[in-house]
Order: sequence, then C-alpha cells, then structure tokens
Amino acid sequence: MRVAALYDVHGNLPALDAVLADPRCRAAETIVCGGDLVAGPLPEACLDRLESDGRARFLRGNGDRETVTPPDDGALAEVGAWAAARLGPERLARVATWPATVELDLPGLSGVVFCHATPRSDNEILTSVTPEADVAAALASASADVVVCGHTHVQYDRCVGATRIVNAGSVGMPYEGTPDARWAILDDGAVTLVSTPYDAEAAFAVLSETGFPLLDDWYGAVFRGEVTAEEATADFESRRGA
Repeated sequence: MRVAALYDVHGNLPALDAVLADPRCRAAETIVCGGDLVAGPLPEACLDRLESDGRARFLRGNGDRETVTPPDDGALAEVGAWAAARLGPERLARVATWPATVELDLPGLSGVVFCHATPRSDNEILTSVTPEADVAAALASASADVVVCGHTHVQYDRCVGATRIVNAGSVGMPYEGTPDARWAILDDGAVTLVSTPYDAEAAFAVLSETGFPLLDDWYGAVFRGEVTAEEATADFESRRGA
C-alpha cells in the first residue's frame, strides 16, 4: 500500500493542489495529513479538498489545535481566530476530533506512527541534528519501527537506536531554499522524501487575496526561496526547550 504523507500545508491551497495532482500522490491508496492543515490563508478550501478526496486520514498539529482553541494573545491567537472564522462551526467541530497520532502497519515497514511533532507532543522540536538522547526520550512512547513527523518544515531521515524518524517536510511553507512542496511516500518497504514544484508567484497572488494577517511574514521569504534548511534547523535548535 502506498501512503502519501502530507504535512504542514498551512492553508496553501495551490501547493496542496499541486501535490494532489502529482502522479506519485495520485498513485497512493492513503493520504496521511500530518497536521497544521488549517492554520493559514485558505483553511476551508484545503480541508474541503482533502475530505472530498476520500483517501485522507487526519491528525492534529499545533496549528490545528490553536485554530480550534485560539491562544489568548499573540500572533498565533490572531491566526487561530482568523482561520476559525473561515472554517465555521461545522468544520471546526470535525477538526477538533482529529487524533494526535495515526498508526499504520505497512508491508515492509511494520509499525509506522504518524505524528505532528513527536508522539507525545504536537509542538516538541526535533531536527536532523538534535542530540540522540533527546530524540530517544521523545520517541520512547512510540511502539513503532518508523515515526513520521513534521512541524519544523525541513525534511530529514535519521535513525536513533532501533527507531527511524522521518520528517516529511512542509507542503505549504517549506524551509528548504525553494518553495517546492515537500512531502513523503511510504511504499513497498521504502520511505522516500520528494518534492513537487509549482508556481509560487501565482500562489502568493492567490493567497494575497484572502486577507490573511501574516501573509508576508509567513510566506514571503519562503516563496522567494530565502529560507534554507540549515538556517531553519539552527533556529529551531536554538528554541528547543526554551
């Protein structure tokens, strides 16, 4: 069974549509939406698109949680309230039911746990250079050979002890030096990190029409390819445990 792992769409419908149209994604029997789908400019359209696709299994990211229950103040409160208003009560009620993890038994991979950040938290930070002891502690509760995550918007694939941890990257807001949508394929015992190019300039124009409050802060530098994986990883590591 082929599984497409699509993480951190962040309301970027043009990026999501590009991935769904990619023949490699069209060949998947299951799509795992790994969280932070609705915190962004077009949350209702992204949710409707994946729900109507019929293959998607959803799990909760911190951005989804903060949309259902916005924080009291700060930028995330503004984004959460804005996205919640776009979604409306019926969609919000469905988002509120999403679990923290999805577990699949895939041929050749045995147990696979999909989570947003780690199995124990939707906002814990793990990167490609996080010390092994910290990674092992974060994954201790996962009874799986493979853990697929997102949250930091940077793809990586590493083994810590007996556990393989794969970050699928971000479809809608990748920190990879180009705006190409990043995602992962699990198929026939293999995990493959892939990307899908699309017209980011046209996407920015579409997203600009929504009135999203943090459009340039969240997407400007990313769409211009100005955020590298190395820079993002260093920044996330500096915030770990803060």
